[in-house]
Amino acid sequence: MISKFLAAMAVAAVLHITPTVVLVQRPDAVKALLPGAEAFFAREVHLSNTDAHRLHEAVDWSPEDGVLTFYTGKTADRVAGALVFVRVDTPHGPVEVAVGFTPAGAIGGVVVTKATVETKPWVLEALRAGLVDGYKGLKPGSTPAGAAALKDRIGALPAYMAGQLDKGVARALLAYGTFYRGAKT
Repeated sequence: MISKFLAAMAVAAVLHITPTVVLVQRPDAVKALLPGAEAFFAREVHLSNTDAHRLHEAVDWSPEDGVLTFYTGKTADRVAGALVFVRVDTPHGPVEVAVGFTPAGAIGGVVVTKATVETKPWVLEALRAGLVDGYKGLKPGSTPAGAAALKDRIGALPAYMAGQLDKGVARALLAYGTFYRGAKT
């Protein structure tokens, strides 16, 4: 037991991961990204080994337990949109983005929901510089380039985190385009 603890401490020291902090509560992100929605539904997509491998090869990501969960918001008479939460593991700890899609299939908004104590200031600097504005309107097949757009306006560490957030958005675009919009319902 002690050896497992010491091994875990050694890994944490090497990676210097700090505790995760919530920047925006998930329910608040859902309300912001699915405006006007009155009812919410979750759709779980259980990935086959082949699909999980394709996703990993394309965007270096494997969702937890091989399950993608999409949240759909509906009003009384229409679909307000859908969203997915995506985690990106960095050497400084995880960040999480919520990516909302309009009924037309374009990104309607992105909210960073989690970071770590260490990365929070860098993430906030990238957000203040307008990082998420560059994601609006992107459709599956697009490549997020928010970090590149900000590289001369923010410091090196915020630019690094912007690149990590770009990864999260790229993962959401591929997951949505392939397993949500592409799914037969």
